[in-house]
Amino acid sequence: MKHGPIALIDKDVPVIVLAPRDALFEKVAGNVQEVAARGGKVLLLSDAKGCEMLKAQSTWQIALPECEPFVAPLLYTLPVQLLAYHVAVLKGTDVDQPRNLAKSVTVE
Repeated sequence: MKHGPIALIDKDVPVIVLAPRDALFEKVAGNVQEVAARGGKVLLLSDAKGCEMLKAQSTWQIALPECEPFVAPLLYTLPVQLLAYHVAVLKGTDVDQPRNLAKSVTVE
């Protein structure tokens, strides 16, 4: 956040924050506070306790189940993939044929 991305924060661009409650939660919470201080809108994905802790600084919260840190990357990937899919569909993008995708299999 310190060297560039913070300059992009404004009230018109939502910031999606993945914040599992692990050893880095406090650092992520600090970044959420910086975004909120600059008027950014935060979509927070965390467990119920994490959502409650950052409720004042986030515009939207999605509470995910508590899980072991080993499983967290898999669990937190699912809602972000679904968000990307639905935003692409709303924009009218063909999600089944991405542009600029090189073909890896040739057909004879």
